[in-house]
Amino acid sequence: MSSISTNPLADASPLCRLNVQTMTARYAAASLSPLEVADAALARASAVQDRYNAFASIDRAGALAAAAAADERWRRGRPLSPIDGVPVTIKDIVQVQGWSVRYGSHSSSAAVCDSDAPSVARLRAAGAVLLGMTTTPEFGWKAVTDNPLHGITRNPWRPELTPGGSSGGAGVLHLGTDGGGSIRIPAAFCGLVGHKPSFGRVPAYPGSAFGTLAHLGPIARCVGDVSAMLDAMSGRDLRDWHQPIGNPPSFPPLALSRARVAYWSTPACGQLRPEVAAVMEQALNLLRSLGVEIQPFELPDIDLLDVFQKHWFSGAANRLSRVAPALRGQLDPGFVEIAERGLALSAADLVAAQTRRAEFGAFMDQTMNRFDLLLAPATPLAAFPIASRQPAGDGAAWTEWAGFSFPLNLSQHPACVVPCGLTPDGRPLGLQFIGARGADRQLLSLAGQFEALGAFPHLLDSGADDER
Repeated sequence: MSSISTNPLADASPLCRLNVQTMTARYAAASLSPLEVADAALARASAVQDRYNAFASIDRAGALAAAAAADERWRRGRPLSPIDGVPVTIKDIVQVQGWSVRYGSHSSSAAVCDSDAPSVARLRAAGAVLLGMTTTPEFGWKAVTDNPLHGITRNPWRPELTPGGSSGGAGVLHLGTDGGGSIRIPAAFCGLVGHKPSFGRVPAYPGSAFGTLAHLGPIARCVGDVSAMLDAMSGRDLRDWHQPIGNPPSFPPLALSRARVAYWSTPACGQLRPEVAAVMEQALNLLRSLGVEIQPFELPDIDLLDVFQKHWFSGAANRLSRVAPALRGQLDPGFVEIAERGLALSAADLVAAQTRRAEFGAFMDQTMNRFDLLLAPATPLAAFPIASRQPAGDGAAWTEWAGFSFPLNLSQHPACVVPCGLTPDGRPLGLQFIGARGADRQLLSLAGQFEALGAFPHLLDSGADDER
């Protein structure tokens, strides 16, 4: 196996290695300033942009101004939140005041937004330092990241591999979206933690063309960072009509060793690769060593791929309808193909799919009433070469590597991906933690307990320049 290519942080400032808790503790102790961290993050983003193409745009002036304001608050001992002064990136799908949101598409307007999405407004109110927009496939339609406007985004473990998608440019502390795995797949492929919250926990406005499949959530280096960012973004917003009314149910703290656990081993589509299954078994054995009893889980007899695709293709058709006919020739042909399949669906087709979706959602609610935690591979395979645009033998459909993720967009249950090991050739893999709807805090606590059990070789410490 060839060596893993140059680690993008091998020669970076040590500040680029800090998690949120350590960073803000140093802010409080006046041994580090938000300006120093912002400078380091901007320098690293600039240094590796040509190689990895993670950013659609960078707002250097805005980031430094926000960092300076955070610096002053920390000096006065009056930070706004636990993430005050922490650098954050935003997916090029989410509205940010003063920035252009391009969706990875030539068909989009370069005009700047006049307001923030609720999630972004809350990050600003918490003092987060917004660095820039990160790349996405056009309109976030698939689970690899290349688009007509910005080109190909690469994996920091090996540039010849895909980082997944559609939140493919994400990496440090990031606001992503997930309509079929778009937070969890990049987290798994890049050795990060990604959390798709319970639907509605983070408000969505303007609404997604893909409707109630779409969730907003964080990607970060550790569970604690994800939790801090989720807390900053969560809550009711009257502009999001789909948000559940009322407070989420209460789920008490729970020790991982006492949790009722099931394991889901067969994806809704595609095949679980043997090298992935082996790493998952090692992770399960780690839990068994704590005394955890793990029961098998099987999906119901519902064609979930068909249900998902009818929703997804309809969403693509909805998005295509917003593109002027004269501009459609500039679109990703794959996106146009699925949009046309959506246009061919009847209202009866979609209503039937919605009915089966509700059946599956009820099945999952009943399952999570019997178990505290459902585990699954994040993906059935590891990151694959960009040149193939798809893993060998799996066909053209990106859903072939989303068989453990898109069902949870249908059911709207929270799911957190945590790094759990490497394939024999050194590609990262993630274990997915799934909880009851509304049980995000409990779920993240369980994921954090697992994270604390093992020394997963993070990118920053992986010896990524060595032979594997």
